[in-house]
Formats: sequence, structure tokens, C-alpha cells
Amino acid sequence: MTDTLTLYTHPMSRGRVARWMLEETGLQYETVLLEYGTTMKASEYLAINPMGKVPALRHGDAVVTENSAIALYLGDLAPDKQLAPAPGSAERAAYYRWISFMGPLEELMMAKQTGKLADPMTAGYGTEADVVSTLEHAIGGRDFLAGDCFTMADLLVSAYIGWYLQFKLLEPRENFIRFVELHRQRPAGLRAGALDDALMPKPVS
Repeated sequence: MTDTLTLYTHPMSRGRVARWMLEETGLQYETVLLEYGTTMKASEYLAINPMGKVPALRHGDAVVTENSAIALYLGDLAPDKQLAPAPGSAERAAYYRWISFMGPLEELMMAKQTGKLADPMTAGYGTEADVVSTLEHAIGGRDFLAGDCFTMADLLVSAYIGWYLQFKLLEPRENFIRFVELHRQRPAGLRAGALDDALMPKPVS
């Protein structure tokens, strides 16, 4: 790989998850730190991500936004790390399924946080009970979601479950806690956390 990988992020954002992904690949990358309300909304960055949010990943002329898409992209970019199952396999189907499932989960959690839960009959994410039970069933009694080794699906799902447990949006069920604890201590995850913690704004004295 010759094109430069650049992560646009903020340490208090979902960019922390994208950094963990990059650390798992072992690929070299650059970091561009953006600030809410200023550089994140500046014309230079809006040309990269018109949504004006992070994370975004630039790889040469290619731009990938949204953590689910970044996970899929990076999983294929580092095949030697086996972060994505073989195309066409049953494991690959599960990989796509659970990475994509983070979309409905996030919609539900954000609606819950803002007090704007929609009618379950019309909401695209369904009922909270259905989403939570489906997620718990997926990780119950297993360490990995897509085969017998760690993939980007495990990274994304454990990161998001951990996020929502932290903000008390998910009930702290035993299966959720176990799955998060299993994966959060991975060396790449610890490195990513340390890198982001070092970029955290310093308190004003």
C-alpha cells in the first residue's frame, strides 16, 4: 500500500472506534485532529465529509465515512490480519450482518437518549426489546460473531455496547459486560485508547 491513510477525528467522538480499527490493521496512518463547531465545519473538512462530523478516513483519493463502512474497508485492506472472513463464506454473511446491525442499534440509542423514541410500528429500528434481545442472543455463549477468531465485527459491536453501557443507555446485562471486557483489553484497543487520551483537551486551571 502506497497511498497515505489519514484519520480525521476528535478524541471525544466515535473516532476512538475508528482509531482502534486502524491500530488493529497495523497500517501506518496520520491523524488530523478537528474541533467541534470550528474546523469540523470548515470548508476544507466539508469537502471531505459534507456531514461535518467525525470520523472520516481518507486513503489516497478515496474517502470513507461512518464507522460501519470504515470497519468493512479496513478489514479488507489488511488481509494478513484476518479481520474479515473470506468473501462468500457463511462467516462473511454474519460479519456483514452484525456490522450493519449497529445502524439500528445506534438509531435506537440516540432516540432513547434524546427522548424521541418513535412508534415501534413505524420506527426503522423496531422496539427496544427486540433490538436488545437480538443483540444479546448474538453474543450469548460466544466470543466471536463471525467465525472462530476476532474480526472487525467484534470490534465494532463491543465498542458500541461499551459506549452505550457507559452512558447507561443499555441495561448492564451479563452477556454485554462479558463481551465488552473480552475485547476491550486487546493490545490494539489499549494503544488506541492511550493515543486518544493523550489528545484529550486539558482542563483549564
